[in-house]
Amino acid sequence: MIEQVVGQIENDIGRVDVLVNAAGFGHFETALETPMATVEQMFRVNVLGLMYLTRALGSLMVDQGVGQIINIASMAGKMATQKSAIYSATKFAVIGYSNGLRLELKPLGVQVTTVNPGPIDTDFFKIADQTGQYLETVDWIVLDPERLAKRIVRAIGHPKREINAPFLMSAAAQLYDLAPSVGDYLASTIFNQK
Repeated sequence: MIEQVVGQIENDIGRVDVLVNAAGFGHFETALETPMATVEQMFRVNVLGLMYLTRALGSLMVDQGVGQIINIASMAGKMATQKSAIYSATKFAVIGYSNGLRLELKPLGVQVTTVNPGPIDTDFFKIADQTGQYLETVDWIVLDPERLAKRIVRAIGHPKREINAPFLMSAAAQLYDLAPSVGDYLASTIFNQK
C-alpha cells in the first residue's frame, strides 16, 4: 500500500521536499488493562507507519540531496503520565527514531524535525479519552491546532531539531530529566488529569 502511494507521488509530483508524519492515535487506559490488539494497532499507526513512509520518501530526499522530515511525536514521549503508558511508549519510540534519523540524514542534506506537542484541541481526544473530560481539565495548557500548524510550517526549510509546546510542559519535561523524582511527582499530580 505505501509503495503504491509513493509510486503515485513520484508519478504525479515527481519530487518530495517535505514529509510531515502526523498520523497517530491514543487510548487512555491503564497499561495492564489496555487490550493487546489496541497496543499493536497503536504501534502500527504511531511508529511503524511513520517508519515505512519515512523510509520510502526519505530515500527520495536522499537521492535529491535535500529535504525535510517532520515527525509529530508528543510531550507524552518525553514525560509519561498515568493511563498513557502505551501511547507514551509509541511517542518515545518516535522521538528516539527521529534523533537517530536526524544524525544519519544530516550529512545527506535531509533535515529531521521532531514536534512534541502537549494536548491539542482536536478530535484526537474523542478516541483517546472515553470520559470526554480531559481537555476541560487541562484547558490551561491546551494548544490551538492552527497556531501550532503555523509554527510547524515556519520551521520548514530551517534546521530546527525540535518544536516543543506548550512552554510549561516543555520545562516540566526538562525538569523530569534533571530531577526524575520531582518529574514523577509532577506527572502524577499536576499533569495527571485523565
